[in-house]
Amino acid sequence: MKQFDLSGTTALVTGAGRGIGRSLALGLAEAGSNLVLCSRSRGELEAVAADAEALGVQAAVVTCDVTDPAQVDAAVDAAVERFGGIQVLINNAGLTVKKPAEELPLEDWQHVINVNLTGVFLVAQRVGRQMIRQGGGSIINISSIAATTALTGSLAYCASKGGVQMLTRVLAVEWAPHGVRVNALAPAYTETPLVRALTETRPDFADRVQQRTPMGRMARPEEMVGTAVFLASAASSYVTGETVHVDGGWTAHGL
Repeated sequence: MKQFDLSGTTALVTGAGRGIGRSLALGLAEAGSNLVLCSRSRGELEAVAADAEALGVQAAVVTCDVTDPAQVDAAVDAAVERFGGIQVLINNAGLTVKKPAEELPLEDWQHVINVNLTGVFLVAQRVGRQMIRQGGGSIINISSIAATTALTGSLAYCASKGGVQMLTRVLAVEWAPHGVRVNALAPAYTETPLVRALTETRPDFADRVQQRTPMGRMARPEEMVGTAVFLASAASSYVTGETVHVDGGWTAHGL
């Protein structure tokens, strides 16, 4: 079990203030990793930092818009200054807009692509440079079942997550000689504030998801932690370029 120990490492987590990002950050903290927590909401991050420090690790808070290269640079510089390096990146920040494709405004398309795909690229590129200098590291991009499954009303989201999956593969191949592993974690619908907002506006939504999912329920954010710790740690030292689905059987489901 020592292979799963993250003691002495530092993980930078984007979108760390709530939902899956929060659970992954605290899961890595429980495994021993110090944290650099990033999002646009400092108040949420400070609450996560307090919970992480109660687990016995150090946690730094950096407000960051992942679509702004200058803010991304500042976040990475702060992490390196505080902890000396970054061994793990959880590239989690993301959002969605639910509208029929024929009604989707260009500005909504661009906003989703900018955050979900361009933001993932910017953070991965900047952290990747640091990891190459260090001689290694593990990047975990948060993808989705939407990378391979068409979700109605989610054109921009599906396109962005499909892009994340291919970005993951290309970076894995290019950076493998430098000891940098790049993988993706792909959840199905998970009980996060984002999904709860959908269920409030569409009362039948939760029932439809449960009926479509072989395990008969949505995921809980903390159910992503085990896979993330595996991908972050030495336990997955020969795994790169993969997308691991944590989806209750969603992508395996046929007719």
